[in-house]
Amino acid sequence: MPRSSRPRCRSSSASGRVEARLTGTALHRPYPPAAPPAYDRGVRVLVVEDELGLREGLCDLLAGDGHEVSAAADGAQGVARGLAEPFDLVVLDLMLPRLDGIEVCRRLRAARPGMPILILTARGGEDDVVRGLGEGADDYVTKPFGARELLARVRALARRAPPRAPETIATDGLSVDLGLLIARRDGGADVALTAREAGILRLLYRHRGRSVTRAELLEQVWGARGDLRTRAVDMAIAVLRKKIERDPASPRIVVSVKGLGYAWGDAEDGP
Repeated sequence: MPRSSRPRCRSSSASGRVEARLTGTALHRPYPPAAPPAYDRGVRVLVVEDELGLREGLCDLLAGDGHEVSAAADGAQGVARGLAEPFDLVVLDLMLPRLDGIEVCRRLRAARPGMPILILTARGGEDDVVRGLGEGADDYVTKPFGARELLARVRALARRAPPRAPETIATDGLSVDLGLLIARRDGGADVALTAREAGILRLLYRHRGRSVTRAELLEQVWGARGDLRTRAVDMAIAVLRKKIERDPASPRIVVSVKGLGYAWGDAEDGP
């Protein structure tokens, strides 16, 4: 998705007060600064919520507590961003357009087993809570909720978040910054990567030593069904090779595994 069309999170004010518009919640506004967090770092949080006022309120509240917050306005966007970018935690509404929250939870959990997921559910939605927890959610908050409760649950999940994987990979004279979406070969000019291309590299590097099937790439990078009949994976990797390989016709970084898919090559890795 083009960056300009993504839902935007507003930053908290310099005074530390958060004007969080959590529609229908017990939040009193402006909300006073929270107590110092019990963890030693803010985390990258993805908020998946279709209601604009609530989405902006959650972004403000979490940013005011020291987190780096991004947002998605529907389930399909949530899956795409959650798979393409290295978030530490997801706050996920269950009632979403395009793709419901249960399916979003299932796909994210399959791709990112260690990433905590906090679901937001309507009062009386016990069945949804049970289904969400069954699909891999770690905790839930029932609407309407108070800001202190939400922050306490996010902090508890943040403490469980695994350490972030290295975002810089060096191999075969190539340096890739997955966070900045930049590749550079032998100290030359920067080459821009797309979020999806970074997602491909991240997945292959994470599973180096084994092949990664096209179905895995579709599910964990594209957020699509693994049985989808498409050449999208092969086409994307052909473009990626032109950007990163010394010789795209004889790739050493993203190599093909006949009949299976792709793998991280055996070129010597840097530190």
